[in-house]
Amino acid sequence: MHTAEITADELIALVRAYNPKTDEKMIRAAYQFGMDMHEGQKRHSGEAYFTHPVAVAALLTAQQLDDATIITALLHDTIEDTRASYSDVERMFSKEVAELVDGVTKLTNLQLNSTETKQAENFRKLFMAMSKDLRVILVKLADRLHNMRTIKAMRVEKQAQKARETMEIYAPLAGRMGMQWMREELEDLAFKVLNPEGRASIMRRFISLQRETGDVIQKITGDMRHELGKAPVEAEVFGRAKKPYSIWRKMQEKDLSFSRLSDIYGFRVITGSEEDCYRALGIIHARWRAVPGRFKDYISQPKTNGYRSIHTTVSGRDGKIVEVQIRTRQMHDVAESGVAAHWSYRDGVRSKNPFAVDPAKWITQLTEQFDAEENHEDFLEAVKLEMYADQVFCFTPKGDVIKLPRGATPIDFAYAIHTRIGNACVGAKIDGMRVPLWTRVKNGQSIEIIRAQGQTPQVTWLDIATTGKAKSAIRRSLREVDRARFIKLGQELARSAFAQVGKKSTDKVLRTAAKNMRLKNAEELLALLGSSELTGRSVVQSVYPDLERVSGKQVDSKHAVAGLEPGQSFDRAPCCNPLPGERIVGITYRGHGVSVHAIDCARLSEYEDQPDRWLDLRWHDGNHLAINEAVLDLTIGNGAGVLGRICTLIGEASANISDLKFLERKPDFYRLLIYVALRDVAHLHSLMLTLEAEGDVAAISRYRNKNATLAEHKDA
Repeated sequence: MHTAEITADELIALVRAYNPKTDEKMIRAAYQFGMDMHEGQKRHSGEAYFTHPVAVAALLTAQQLDDATIITALLHDTIEDTRASYSDVERMFSKEVAELVDGVTKLTNLQLNSTETKQAENFRKLFMAMSKDLRVILVKLADRLHNMRTIKAMRVEKQAQKARETMEIYAPLAGRMGMQWMREELEDLAFKVLNPEGRASIMRRFISLQRETGDVIQKITGDMRHELGKAPVEAEVFGRAKKPYSIWRKMQEKDLSFSRLSDIYGFRVITGSEEDCYRALGIIHARWRAVPGRFKDYISQPKTNGYRSIHTTVSGRDGKIVEVQIRTRQMHDVAESGVAAHWSYRDGVRSKNPFAVDPAKWITQLTEQFDAEENHEDFLEAVKLEMYADQVFCFTPKGDVIKLPRGATPIDFAYAIHTRIGNACVGAKIDGMRVPLWTRVKNGQSIEIIRAQGQTPQVTWLDIATTGKAKSAIRRSLREVDRARFIKLGQELARSAFAQVGKKSTDKVLRTAAKNMRLKNAEELLALLGSSELTGRSVVQSVYPDLERVSGKQVDSKHAVAGLEPGQSFDRAPCCNPLPGERIVGITYRGHGVSVHAIDCARLSEYEDQPDRWLDLRWHDGNHLAINEAVLDLTIGNGAGVLGRICTLIGEASANISDLKFLERKPDFYRLLIYVALRDVAHLHSLMLTLEAEGDVAAISRYRNKNATLAEHKDA
């Protein structure tokens, strides 16, 4: 069914098919609300924009997800792209839905491939959003999949950017979550954009091969069904050709031409029980010759995302090498949905799949190894390594299983057991034989780590280790060894940097700088400064952000606006309170000068039929004084010291509070308006980011009083 044709009734039917107890009224309300909010908006293709959220919701019904996730999909762009607010969504639907929509909005705003922002910092935010509720990333993945399916309508350079982001981040993330089908489709759609010639050549060769050999999939599927039926083992057998990108990657990894590539076909055997999985494996190995080194038992050793299956590769009909995956129906459901299987519904109740992983435990396990990572770039490297990695299983001398990414070394093995063991490592034995530390470990090997008292990690280990956990621990240990030297050097660098701007690097100043830069203490700041991981200029700016601004041209507040007649006065309209840096227009009043409005002010519509009163204005370039009032609408937790911390943060951001007004006082939260005097719109955005990062701030937005009037203009 084409997405443009999916009506509310049809979407509800898709949900009801797996969840008869769905809240039909709520989904219908979300559909109508989304349609109303997006009315008049178009996609790049010219279609009505609302076809996109509906298509995302339909994609999620295929994963049999709960009502809240389906509703979130319908509304996922409303807070970002329409007049709808967080409070609107919360009032009409629920706090759960509002938080999910807000989470998706924040993910959308992360420029993961941006050169202007730190990709690593944004990746950390992405993982934080996932840790709050994994359904946020499920909606985002479905959103990305539909956008990739319709990417041809975008500009060529935008297509390339989205495709790279998909290939580097979203596709491996889908794979890490166990949604292999989505990973493969995202990769192939991105491949189509990034290397259309390569993909086309694979497709041409594939069609040519089919002409020569006939329908290999149908023949081998028939053979397998016949052999399993003789046993008898009740099982379904499905065959498919691998995606073009999967074939291309294998060609690149193994440096093979297409004609020499073997396993381009994959088969799945779905059985009724775990016992039948192993019986099916025996039947297949008895009929076809197994390829050595290509057997993996993920049933006895499941992946961390809940994936269970037996993988084997055999030499099939006419010598064709084919990959076979054997699993039960419940295992197959998890293999298709991955971590999303936790929310799957059947017959109106949450599906009780014993193999579905608890998302909270999964995300904790995924992120805990990065928590100690102090450097954001190191964090990004670690995340990417972990997401792209395939796994090998090794054993300790006691028989405990250790999971590692393919290509790991004994150093990775040592740190996987414990950081203390890794730091003290001086050598390793594999299957009883002494080996160099750079040896690549293989499946099934038994590894013994040789330790020595007083040993510390070497710099060269960073090149040998492959896991994020090992690299992080090595860097941390190396930093500790040089810490005292770096702190001493950092003190000198800090003294010099502050002296250059006429300030002293006192203990209090350094503590403030550390706090503003979100570091543990002044000692850590000095160590990072001494090791060149921070610059003296950045430390000074964290405490005195206005020093450089003062050195520029100072703008006279009485003449802050350009475009006025000589002697003409102006006021900032209280309905929108425009700030320097925002686009503005002026409305003239008889005898009362000019009222300056933001270009998007709702009150401007009142003057559409009076074009002679409009003036084209702009703010003068330079440094404006922090006297321009803006109003913040905050919802904060009702706890001891919360309001005090908020006021302190505002003061530290060089903003002055001129008034406070409480709108709501509840047992668990306050909603209030804070009037602050600021320099410009950049100052506002910086302050809002600082407050949004505060844990007790539940919601923050800029408040504009659309009903405000200028008393002196009443006689206009």
